[in-house]
Amino acid sequence: MNSNIDATKTVPSARVTSPAWPRAQHLSLGRLHRMAWREVGAPSGEPWLLLHGGPGSSCQPGMLRPFDLSRQRVVAPDQRGCGASLPKGRTAGNHTAALVADMEALREHLGLERWSLLAGSWGTVVALAYTLAHPQRVQRLVLRGAFALSRREVGGLLLPSSRVRQSLGWGALWPVVSGAVLPVALQRLTQLIQSGTPGVASLRAARGWGLLETASAARSQRRSLLHAALSSPRLAASIRREWASLRKAEKRAVARLKQPGKTRADRKAFAKFRIQAHYLRHGGFMRAGQLDRGVLQTARHGTPVDWVHGRFDAICPPANSRRWAALGRAAGGGVLHVEPHSGHLGHEPAMLPALRQSVRRTLA
Repeated sequence: MNSNIDATKTVPSARVTSPAWPRAQHLSLGRLHRMAWREVGAPSGEPWLLLHGGPGSSCQPGMLRPFDLSRQRVVAPDQRGCGASLPKGRTAGNHTAALVADMEALREHLGLERWSLLAGSWGTVVALAYTLAHPQRVQRLVLRGAFALSRREVGGLLLPSSRVRQSLGWGALWPVVSGAVLPVALQRLTQLIQSGTPGVASLRAARGWGLLETASAARSQRRSLLHAALSSPRLAASIRREWASLRKAEKRAVARLKQPGKTRADRKAFAKFRIQAHYLRHGGFMRAGQLDRGVLQTARHGTPVDWVHGRFDAICPPANSRRWAALGRAAGGGVLHVEPHSGHLGHEPAMLPALRQSVRRTLA
């Protein structure tokens, strides 16, 4: 999280060009929610559902880069309360089963018989939940940086070590005391983020949460950089540029912590982390063993799965994908497991080519 953000969009790069990002359309989901969604690519092409991370993030133009938009059709919804979906940050009626129902309602609305899914981080949870509920509707899966909803992952973000606090130079500003247990930390953060009239502590909680996400992503990239420097100078140069961008973003986030007043970016952060706190407090609304059952469901239905996980991911452990790939393979499923020389983010120099290869390959 950052273990479960989809940080494909964290640091936009001036070197990246993305296709036109259309204005969002909205699908009514009853009285409480309206889901925003966009459609890009070949209208009659191979249909793909793009699932963003978070919880609380949204789909972004850079997330289209793995696709061949001349022959693939990409449907990119923002999950309930996220991005352009309305109302922003709303937690009422917002849970994983509802997200699954929303995706199925969107498929029916578009008149698609089946589609393939590309999902990153938290999005992999939604993808497996959808596959468990509607296996006949899934052509294949490409799952990046799989998130297991474990205490290790969530605590790794929200309970930073004293060394991390010291390195960021803002430990006293983070509202979770050192040594706190995860349920207490989540309760405290939820109280602050859900505040109707955010004060200084609430503002620092939202800004600090975003800073921890960026710092965690940078830590992953630094790991991949150190290893690439020993084996591939050319790759190391590319990773170094991406890491430098993240470090700049991290420094800007530290500088914003003490700035007075609430900005537009702060309002977006409150909406995002309100959703994220809601899902994390409830364990992603997934029962014990439910993700494993989703993996086994793909095997039973012969649904091909590509597990693509950065070897140096410091956010969602690569062991997540290794275990699930082994589970699916043992059950007779069609499994491809790839560990590119990267961290957690979808746009990293070694991760993006791996995703392109998985998404664009033609199945026999």
